[in-house]
Amino acid sequence: MLKAIFISVRTGSTRLPNKSILKIKNKHTIEYVIDSVKKSKYADVIVLCTTEKINDTMLCNIAEANGIKFYCGDENDKLKRWYSAAKEFDIDFFVTVDGDDLFYDSQLSDICFEQAENGDVINGQGLYNDTYGYKTTTIKTILDLVKNKVVEPHEIVGYLKDTELKVSELVNVPDILKKKKIRMTLDYQEDFDFFKTIIENINDDFTLNDVLSYIDNNKSVIDINYFRENDWKVNQGL
Repeated sequence: MLKAIFISVRTGSTRLPNKSILKIKNKHTIEYVIDSVKKSKYADVIVLCTTEKINDTMLCNIAEANGIKFYCGDENDKLKRWYSAAKEFDIDFFVTVDGDDLFYDSQLSDICFEQAENGDVINGQGLYNDTYGYKTTTIKTILDLVKNKVVEPHEIVGYLKDTELKVSELVNVPDILKKKKIRMTLDYQEDFDFFKTIIENINDDFTLNDVLSYIDNNKSVIDINYFRENDWKVNQGL
């Protein structure tokens, strides 16, 4: 079984334009995600999955500079983009990582890989960063099921309720990776300010432990962006 991590990212954000290529300590924000997933023990391939738009060519260049693969696919339909990338690189099972999750820990991916045989979809929604594992054949089934409707990753589990496909919840997750009242995703200027404040005050080769330790000693940093959590939920229709 060939296993991959797919990083979903594009520059065409509206709430915070070009957020994936903004810089903190002279590194693009997407590079912090790349650095983390490269620490995975099980991923055979890491692919930056972006779009065919000319503006996203820079993301492909960043992927190459960081020694990972890239794939350019459907702008709005992540499932189509993932399926095409999986076919391009002969991937059997992949874990998805959002390019907005600068403090993503590769432990999440590796736990998903360890449980890959447990189901057609491994559901890690509701952790400090959402993580999903998919068999490539599962994505093809879902695309056939929904036809031309665009389905967001957080909606997939609902679409599979009346099918024969098995959804397994991610288990044996360490407490450090569970949801806390801290907003750790990049959608708004305040999110960027949150990440920038922390990254500029910790070691370059930081871990999630380092991040949480800094927050524990500087709790006011949570207030920089946590009020945006409700805005995000409204935007996602949650």
